[in-house]
Order: sequence, then C-alpha cells, then structure tokens
Amino acid sequence: MPSYTPPLRDMQFVMHEVLKVTDDLKLCPQHADTDADTINAVLEEGGKFASEVAFPLNISGDEEGCTLDKTTHEVTAPKGFKEAYAQYVQGGWAALSCDPAYGGQGLPFVVNQCFYEMLNSANQAWTMYPGLSHGAYEALQAHGTDAQKALYLPKLTSGEWTGTMCLTEPHCGTDLGLLRTKAEPLADGSYAITGNKIFISAGEHDMAENIVHLVLARLPDAPVGSKGISLFAVPKFHVSADGTLGKRNGIYCGGLEHKMGIHGNATAQMVLEGAIGTLVGQPNKGLAAMFVMMNAARLGVGNQSLGLTEVAYQNALAYAKDRIQMRSLSGTKAKDKPADPIIVHPDVRKMLLTAKAYAEGGRALGIFCGVLLDKEHSHPDEKVRADSGEMLALLTPIVKAFLTDNGHISTNACMQVFGGHGFIKEWGMEQYVRDNRINMIYEGTNTIQSLDLLGRKVLGNNGATLKKFGRLVAALVEEEGVNEKMAEFITPIAILGDQVTKLTTELGFKGFQNADEVGAAAVDYLRVAGHLVFGYFWARMAQVALREIAAGNTDQFYLAKVQTARFYFAKLFPETATLMRTMRTGSKALMDTDAALA
Repeated sequence: MPSYTPPLRDMQFVMHEVLKVTDDLKLCPQHADTDADTINAVLEEGGKFASEVAFPLNISGDEEGCTLDKTTHEVTAPKGFKEAYAQYVQGGWAALSCDPAYGGQGLPFVVNQCFYEMLNSANQAWTMYPGLSHGAYEALQAHGTDAQKALYLPKLTSGEWTGTMCLTEPHCGTDLGLLRTKAEPLADGSYAITGNKIFISAGEHDMAENIVHLVLARLPDAPVGSKGISLFAVPKFHVSADGTLGKRNGIYCGGLEHKMGIHGNATAQMVLEGAIGTLVGQPNKGLAAMFVMMNAARLGVGNQSLGLTEVAYQNALAYAKDRIQMRSLSGTKAKDKPADPIIVHPDVRKMLLTAKAYAEGGRALGIFCGVLLDKEHSHPDEKVRADSGEMLALLTPIVKAFLTDNGHISTNACMQVFGGHGFIKEWGMEQYVRDNRINMIYEGTNTIQSLDLLGRKVLGNNGATLKKFGRLVAALVEEEGVNEKMAEFITPIAILGDQVTKLTTELGFKGFQNADEVGAAAVDYLRVAGHLVFGYFWARMAQVALREIAAGNTDQFYLAKVQTARFYFAKLFPETATLMRTMRTGSKALMDTDAALA
C-alpha cells in the first residue's frame, strides 16, 4: 500500500525563501495581512485533510468507480467520497481563496495552489469534483450578471454546489467551432438548450445538492464557427430567486465513460433536452467567457501531474531504500544483508532524481504562477496587473503541457523502480501512471498547448512576452555571473536564453512562409521553453541553498536541494540540445510522407 507525506517543507522553502511571496502579497490590499505563519498553518491543516481524508480513498475509489442508474440518470460516487466531500465543505476548504463578498475566506490563490497540489497527490479523481468548481466560480465572477453572481457564487464558494464546464461534443473534439448544441430564447429571457456533450468531468454525482453546468451552445442567428458560440449557466436543479431548489432541469447523464484512469471521477455523457439556462456574458462571445474557466483548468491540470509526480516519487524512494537486489557495481554497500538496496544502483537513482527534480521544479513554477494570479487580480497598480496577466498567459501552456509530460515521465520511472511489483495493482504505482495519462489530453491536448505557446503567445506578439521572461533570466545571470559556485547553474540558462531568442526568430521567418513549420516545431519548442523556465527556478533555488550552506546552515535540506539542482542541469536540461536540432530540420520530413502514411 502506498503512503503520502505532504511536502510542506519544500513548499515553505519556495514560498518564503526563494520567491518571498509575502513581499508581493503585502502590496495587494486584500492580502496585506497574510503572513508566512498564516500560510503555513493553513497548509499544515490542508495537508492533514489530504493525507488523512482524501488519500485513503484513492485505491478503493479506483477499484469501485462510479455507478450510473440508467433509470433515474443518477450517479453514485465511490464509497466514502461523499462523506469526504462533506468534511471538505464543513472545513471551509472550498472557500479558501474565494471572495469574502460571497462567503469566501479571501486567502491568496497561491495558498489554494499548494493545497490542491496535496489533494492531487492524495486522490486526483476525488479532487476533480471540487476542483472544477473553482473554474466555474471564476467564469461567473468575471462574466456573470449580478443576478447570476448572487444566485450561484455563494453556493459555489461554500461548496454546497459544484460546477462543470460542458464544451465538447462527440463529433468536434477540440474544434469547438463545430459544436451543434442549440439555445432557443424564451419569453422570460432564459434559453432552452438542446444537444449532447461528452467527456464532462464530475458531470453527475451525489456529492453535492446541485451542479452548475457552464454550457457552450449556439443561438439561432449565430454565425458559423467559433465566433458564434455563447455560454450559458444551466443548473441540474432549477433555482428559485430565494436560492431554494426546484424541479430537475432538462440536463442528465446519458452514460459514463469507461476509462484508463481517474475511475473515481464521473466522466459523463450529458444530454440536454430543453434544459433551461441563462446567458453568461455577451451573445456569441461564449469562448471568451469560457476561457477564464479553461485557463484556470489548465493550471489545475498541471497541478494534478505535479501532485502525482510527488506521491509517486515518495513511494518509489521508500521502496528503493528497502528493496534489496544484487550488489553495487562499485562494491558491497550493505555487508549485513545478502544484497544491497537498489538505491545504490546509478540508474535507479537517475529515475528517482528525475521525478524529484521535476516535482520540485514544477512546484516552484506553480507557486510563481499562483503569485502572478494574485497580482493580476489584486494588485492596485494597473500596469502590474496587466504585466502579471501577460506573464501568466505565457506560462499557462507550459504549466499544462510541460508538467503533465514530466508527470508521465516521472510516474513511469517510479513504477519502473518497483520492477515487476510496479505493474501489480496492490502497490498503487500503476494507478499513478494511469491517472496521469489523461492530464496530457484534456483541457486542450499538449500539442494544442504547444501551438498556443509558439503560435499565439510567442510569435503572436513578436516574442515580447518571452523577452520579459528573458529579462528575469538575464537579471539572475548578471547577479550571479561571477560566482564560481553558481556557474554550473547560471551558464546553461544564459546560453539557452540566447539560443531560444535566435531559434524563435528563425521559426518566425519560416512560419511566415509556411505555417506547417510552426506546427512541426511547436511541441519541441514548448519543451525547450519549459526547460528554460525550470532552469531559471532551479538556479534560484540553488542560489538560496548555497547561501544558506555558506552561512553555516547544516540543515541537509539545502545540500539535497543543491544536489538535485546539479542532477537536473547535468542529466535533464541537456535534452534541449536535441530538441533544438530536431526543430531546425523543419516540416518536410513530416509532411512529405504521403506514401509512408498511405
């Protein structure tokens, strides 16, 4: 059976020693009184909830799955899920970073980011039920009418109701411009919505008394394509003006998907038969409103893989220390045992350190993005808000794609540490591999994220936002460039920063002549950008750790951080050289292949 210990020490290191998040939060009036002690205390309790309430349900939830009653269309979540959710609501966890105007606690988003990492480590399938509600909350807060906010936000804040987003349909996948769901206007200003949606996470369940579905649909006179999509709030049960629940609305679960992983979450096929909804935002501007929720979900998906990487690493490390097999190539290490523990073998260490480096690098990036989100929403300076939003937009596809790709690499590596036992269900490792696999697919596949990064976020503004991140790298290089102890961390990011600038210019020229050049390079480009970002944060973490060691701090935590940084730059970061070479080969070897793919 696996185990899980919340990585509170590492969270505190990144927040308080590396990023000094309270310095930024003090400049945001609503967070000015949030100090390190408050953050630590909240996360300590959050870690207890994750490890003691959500984690014990992970394997059993995977084994049991969800049950659909085809007569009533009701879905029952796995045993214990509903009770755990009641504890979550009672503990106020749903309201952690929500607006006090709607009953929220008003804590920074970065605190919620760390809490949700722990929940994802503990039980990704369970965490998806409340997790999607945050996106629905954000979309309604940003684009809802005053009446919609008053009706829905207090219940979403408390967690009494959950939220979903109903986007795709059987025939259209990611291409939402093809969707067919129709919304007919009614005399009272509401709409009757008819159509079919698929792959709706937490689309139906018994854990909350109502579900607020955000549904994309077309008005009768809507233009074709993505410019003719509107967004609607469609509750599972009708809600009266005073907030009491009425009859069942015309939206129900027609089937549950049989999936590779996340079995404990209800991935529903949703049928709408004249379901009554209200328009969110402007007619035919639904994608703009939905993108608020989608971007929140993309950050959340990266956090899911971060959580799985951490828990897989913890269990693989414990196993490698305990499992004995063969002798060390450099001589016996455990003389009192018939064989050495497998952690003495170089490749086992490589697999463990890969997961550790990707978890800790991902945590630094995730926390950094949490602070950007806080500044975008709460900073009094309009320019700071705009700059933070721009930087977050650049980093969002990297969080979604790089962290989930790394999660795939890491969970597979950790399963490999277990050898044959990793393939056996009782150890829990194969579930982490299965659960993580969806993270590379939903909320826009990782290829879509790569196209978004290179085509829209980088080339779309001639690299202006990328240059802003480059200035962060350059400032660190200038600060530490003459420090010999930092050379192994600073030199690689300085070189890569220059290489990425040159490569981006090349791809821009090629893409102007042939757009397939961008498509051919995009996935590799995102991975190179991901390493540049990770390299920056790993250099900053090494910087802090080395200063502590130089000051005489003997806490082994700092030595471990330096050793992990050294491994990252020696064994993982050099992947960028190969990727840049493959990008420069262009699109011909991919597109001139009609005979090969006949």
